[in-house]
Formats: sequence, C-alpha cells, structure tokens
Amino acid sequence: LRLLPQQRYLRTERAEVSALERKRNVLCCLITRILKVEKQLHVDNLVFRVIDACQKGELGPGVQFLSFCCHSVDVLSCVLHLLNQGYLRRQEGRPHVLEY
Repeated sequence: LRLLPQQRYLRTERAEVSALERKRNVLCCLITRILKVEKQLHVDNLVFRVIDACQKGELGPGVQFLSFCCHSVDVLSCVLHLLNQGYLRRQEGRPHVLEY
C-alpha cells in the first residue's frame, strides 16, 4: 500500500469557497448599511452604491476593508438572498424600490 498526499485542488476549492462566503458577507453588510441610512432605495441606485463602496474599500463611516471587484450580478444575488431571509422587502405598488 502506498499513501498518496492530500490533493491540492481540494484545499484550493475550500479556499475559494471561503473567499466567496466572505465576499457575500461583505456585500450583505454593505446593502443593509446603505438601506439602514436611506430607509428605501431604488434597486438600481443600491447596486451602484454598493459597487462604488466595493471599489473604494469603504464599509461605512470610518470602516475600511480591502477593495475588491464586484459586479451587479453579485449585488443582485445578495439582494435576493436578503429578501428571502426577510431583512429587506419590496415596496407595495413599486417592487423596484427596496426597504430595510
């Protein structure tokens, strides 16, 4: 019997999953922080503000993080996640406006 070393791709996969989870957590934090301040916001404006914050590396007043690339699909995915969790809701009669 010969023991094989642990496969490297398994460790790489775990690291990628962990990085994606951290990115989703940061995006969800940004979305909720922005909507806590604004109370309601058009989904397009929310996406642009989150992407801008990601590029600048700002989570909020006085809180910095490493900037990273995010796309509108990433932000919209997090918006849907937060809607399903009940943290956000759509305005009645205006489903494109989100409320915290």
